[in-house]
Amino acid sequence: MGRPKAELRIGDRPILSYLLDRFRWDGTTILVTAPGRERPPGAERFDREVSDPVTGEGPLRGVLTALEATNTDILIVASCDMPMIDGRQLHWLAENLAAEPPATPVVLMKHGATVEPLPLAIRRNTLDLLRVHVPAGNRSLRSLAEIRGARIVAAPQDWPATTWTNLNTPADLAALRDQPGVS
Repeated sequence: MGRPKAELRIGDRPILSYLLDRFRWDGTTILVTAPGRERPPGAERFDREVSDPVTGEGPLRGVLTALEATNTDILIVASCDMPMIDGRQLHWLAENLAAEPPATPVVLMKHGATVEPLPLAIRRNTLDLLRVHVPAGNRSLRSLAEIRGARIVAAPQDWPATTWTNLNTPADLAALRDQPGVS
């Protein structure tokens, strides 16, 4: 992308503010940042910001950091590079994990034939598992599907295809800005 994704802007707003407006989340919000990238634009809107204690351990380390920082049973994880996720998807994930037995550690979504690692719902009781899983070299969010008891559920087919928009390049950001209704 050429710069940290948390510094992107959509319209006249920092991407983090844009996301919080889309999420319309009524619970506690935690922003996880990488060491040296604390306090990006829009961070002040989160209830809390925590920084990964170790750099370079990948996105799963960020999930572990969030689990260590939360006091809720279920944590919903989204990323700043998927700006078309909204509260509907996050609440759907929370409801799906809440309906599972307490031993179910995580719910991931499947879109078509692809397991989408984000957004995801994960239980706080998965903390000890991740404290072993991450240091063992598992950095990928997709590796959560390998955790015993993990559930992969099909995303509703009526979600728009734009839900899965992922910003990896400046061209992706330009295409997002050209979409109707994005400002």
